[in-house]
Amino acid sequence: MSSKTSAPLAALPTRMKAQFLDSFNSPYVYRSVELPTISQPHDVLIKVDAASYCHTDAVLAAGKMGPGNPPSFPHIGCHEFAGTIVALSPEYGTTSSPTLHIGDRIGIPGRSFHPCTTCFECRTGPTPEDPDADPAGYSVYCPHAINNGLSGPGGFREYAVVDGRQVAPIPSGMRAVDAAVHMCAGTTIYSALKRCRLQPGQRVGIMGCGGGLGHLGLQFAVSMGLCVLGVDNQDGPLQLARDTVANSRGENKDAARIIDAREVSSDDIAQQLGKEDDKVDRGDMGLDAVIMLPESQAAFTYAIGLLRNHGRCVLVSFPEEDLRISAQDVVFRDISLIGSLVGGNRLLRETLSFAAEHDIRASVRTFPLSQLNDLVDEYHKGAGGKLVVDMSLGET
Repeated sequence: MSSKTSAPLAALPTRMKAQFLDSFNSPYVYRSVELPTISQPHDVLIKVDAASYCHTDAVLAAGKMGPGNPPSFPHIGCHEFAGTIVALSPEYGTTSSPTLHIGDRIGIPGRSFHPCTTCFECRTGPTPEDPDADPAGYSVYCPHAINNGLSGPGGFREYAVVDGRQVAPIPSGMRAVDAAVHMCAGTTIYSALKRCRLQPGQRVGIMGCGGGLGHLGLQFAVSMGLCVLGVDNQDGPLQLARDTVANSRGENKDAARIIDAREVSSDDIAQQLGKEDDKVDRGDMGLDAVIMLPESQAAFTYAIGLLRNHGRCVLVSFPEEDLRISAQDVVFRDISLIGSLVGGNRLLRETLSFAAEHDIRASVRTFPLSQLNDLVDEYHKGAGGKLVVDMSLGET
């Protein structure tokens, strides 16, 4: 192996610490395990620098992910993390993977580890409807792929093997803690905003604006030149959203406002926006698009009520119980509903670049890997923002 493809074996330990779920609805267990090994040409071994906790981690730990690709126990979670390359497959230079070297800092998303390359998803490539899709031969939607931290092991460990086709170089000056957050939360909300298909000056709503995705979405939307309406219904997240807008570095931040859904109806908001826009017909009043982040039927109904006729609802959340939508909204108001999962590699890199250019960062609280259960306890308090394992904190 050349120095470009592998770190000296003596430089790497033989064992590492990791946090394991041994069953649903149980605490993580912190223990030692052997380092993962490179097995395929696109493989990259990283030393994990930061691992961010996502709502999906909580859903998976509670056994509520549904029938598709459940984890096998013991399981290592986290599908948004960042690290430093310490080894590449000896065949890496002969593959079509992006150019990577020992010592590069990279961000790693959950999707997609070892896709099949031959299914209809992998063969499709970019289309007019999805110009940001990965090139043919790789797809984050591959039904046969493993997903880091979901159906396969993720970032709550000191070292990880990842797929070099689905990583993003971390911009100079960006902390690993901040980059990790963008690997799911940042890319997901950035992708959802792009799928709204809006032009600067148009109106977008973000339901759940004080959560991890939501407060990042406020910053992205402001920097895109959109008029942003953030909606939440809890004191802590609402305060985080207000602080996020007040501290936003975007020149357009005056075009953002935060709404407490407990105090005003969606119809009243739509009509107020109509007056501001000098609209006469009720169907022409409201938002051009809304992004749905909470898992609540009440929030979804509220979101649809904010839309003007021909508006678009981008659904990111996936509640355990089905959401209901009025056929009258779809037929008589021409409301459209689309889903948005996460971005491919092109969009992943675009998200990091955009975030670095506009200094978009999450409100972050950090914990050492050994205190992952304390992090989870804080998550369930619902204060908003992002909670991240910072490997530089060491054991306590």
